[in-house]
Amino acid sequence: MFSILNQPQRAAGKMSRRDVLTTGGAGLLGLSLPKMLQAEQQQVDNPFQGGRAKSVIFLFLFGGPSQLETFDMKPEAPSEIRGPFQPIDCRTPGLLISEHLPRLANVSDKFSVVRSMTHTFNDHSGGGHYIQTGQRWHLPIGGGFDATPKDWPSMGSVVEYLTQHTPGGLERDLPNYTVLPNRLGRLQAGGRYIRPGEYAGWLGRAYNPLSTTVDSRDSTDNPYWRDCTDKELSYQIEGLAPEVPLSTIQRRIDLLKHFDLMKRNFDKEDAQIFDRFRQRALALLTSDNTRNALDIKQEPDALRDQYGRHLFGQSCLMARRLVESGVRFVTVHYDCVDGYSWDSHRNSDDVKQNLLPTFDQGCATLLADLEQRGMLDETLVVALGEMGRTPKPNKSWGRGHWSQLFPALLAGAGIQGGATYGSSDRQATKPIEHPTTPEDLAATIYWALGIDPGLMLPDSLERPIPINDGGEPLKQLFA
Repeated sequence: MFSILNQPQRAAGKMSRRDVLTTGGAGLLGLSLPKMLQAEQQQVDNPFQGGRAKSVIFLFLFGGPSQLETFDMKPEAPSEIRGPFQPIDCRTPGLLISEHLPRLANVSDKFSVVRSMTHTFNDHSGGGHYIQTGQRWHLPIGGGFDATPKDWPSMGSVVEYLTQHTPGGLERDLPNYTVLPNRLGRLQAGGRYIRPGEYAGWLGRAYNPLSTTVDSRDSTDNPYWRDCTDKELSYQIEGLAPEVPLSTIQRRIDLLKHFDLMKRNFDKEDAQIFDRFRQRALALLTSDNTRNALDIKQEPDALRDQYGRHLFGQSCLMARRLVESGVRFVTVHYDCVDGYSWDSHRNSDDVKQNLLPTFDQGCATLLADLEQRGMLDETLVVALGEMGRTPKPNKSWGRGHWSQLFPALLAGAGIQGGATYGSSDRQATKPIEHPTTPEDLAATIYWALGIDPGLMLPDSLERPIPINDGGEPLKQLFA
């Protein structure tokens, strides 16, 4: 049996601590996704009321886009600070956007910009963990690069957990949490890095995302920066062959039944995990819905061209397809295939020529497409990196790591369009108004999904652990 424990002050009243600890099923105490997970909320006094998002599309720009080259330009700053790019006006009063983001400037009435994101984990792996989980990594800065079983669960894994623990959750023929186009780090340095943040960590491997795979042509190729062929854009489920006939799968299912006796060699907990993995894997393997959703070729050529045929644009389109099919949390990684990309130490040339144009095209088209389909009102879109860049550049206009200040874009699910939140000092070094932490961002995403940020979930020892530590939802962003 699994347990859910809310904050102690909310557990007071008619329900005893023992009642809370032994209650099974997500949704009790009002800790659930809207509409899909509300059935049992009426069993509790004063159920939690959150936002109206059904799904989240999380665009993760790994490496750290510069605040000074994107959404927090400082044209009045000294020339050695403000950067080589010119600002342009947009539909949002008082917001200056880079000249290399013209499409987003034209649809800025659809999103808000947080200009005061900040934290002190000035490291890519640890920062990536922080942004995707809302919790600091247990390893110190520079202490590691790869995910560990002790990591905090990602926001997507929490959604996966809650959905699996609703009636019929394990039989859903679509994943609840998907990572596109690859796990973070798969295309960098031959896949040697397994970056933390996107996994379930101590919550358990059963709540890891379903990840797809899209390969590069060779070690020097960057598919984010070029048009990709349909053959390349296979979006295969990682670890599962996509072309196995259903008859073969059924024979394998029958064969698995003969392995049940093997479970006598497992302890009780391992046997339960074995069953959960098998049940979930078989549901996905035999699902026509999953395979159809992952077939990018079903989209019209004209729309695919609007998104851009590069890997980021097509992955944004794939995220929309998955959400439209019923997937609840989709992360799209814009990874640093060449080891730099958004981590623009060397110069700003790639930022100008490749990174900003592809992000601009994919993100702006995604927002317009969601709105045109009537989906933006119930889909929260978040786009950001794990850090910003140093205000002072080097001689070639590269910038170093700077987690003290960076921007975030939020749209949909009731987010006010054409708004800004927070501000920075004159040289974009630190927030001077409404500093916003990864804890606050996670609390905002949970709140928008109708998940109480005060939720506690059990670890492997059944100890209740909070999914968020002191973050405050940015309710001011919502209309």
